Amino acid sequence: MNTAAVPPIAPPILAPAATVSGWRGLIADWSSDREAFHVSWGKAMMWIFLLSDTFIFSCFLTGYMTVRVSTTVPWPNPSEVFGLHVGGADVPLLLIAIMTFVLISSSGTMAMAVNFAYRRDRANAAALILVTAMFGEMFVGMQAFEWSKLIMQEGVRPWGNPMGAAQFGSAFFMITGFHGLHVSCGVVYLLTVAFKLIRGDYEQSGNYQIVEIAGLYWHFVDLVWVFIFALFYLW
Repeated sequence: MNTAAVPPIAPPILAPAATVSGWRGLIADWSSDREAFHVSWGKAMMWIFLLSDTFIFSCFLTGYMTVRVSTTVPWPNPSEVFGLHVGGADVPLLLIAIMTFVLISSSGTMAMAVNFAYRRDRANAAALILVTAMFGEMFVGMQAFEWSKLIMQEGVRPWGNPMGAAQFGSAFFMITGFHGLHVSCGVVYLLTVAFKLIRGDYEQSGNYQIVEIAGLYWHFVDLVWVFIFALFYLW
């Protein structure tokens, strides 16, 4: 009688969820509670949030353009309304140009922060995120100055203004205020991420994707400002 041990049968090797295609792959991604469409939950949820925010800003800007082309009262000239008196001369859109430069520059520092984060250089990543947050604070501060100038000196109100169409005030405060709220929330978000980087919260897992997710939000805020700048200040 042959008493040799029979080698155990190896269990079948299951394909990882990332390689399964079709509906089975979709179900595997979502049921694992780690990924959605082969993308991490954090990044997927940020994209969904930004998509919903895109719809809101699109509605605001579409409403503004509709009011702008339908009003029978002359619309205030942005070059005059948002100009500054510097050195004895009126400089049109000077403050707006500086605000745009600051916000676009912050996209560059944020992109560099993401690059350093994926190199696991948390010191430089945190430093660049702090610089980005500082640019955001500068933008909000200049926007507060712009609002105070229009309210205190020009007499602009949400229900009217002495320079032309009454809808100007409501459109301006609604659109720029909603964007300024996003920038302010983004600054708090960036400061939180920078603090956690400095403390080393992501060091053990080695997962610095949160920096990229924060970068997605910040780049979106900058992109929205480009449309506001073009449609509200240059039109």
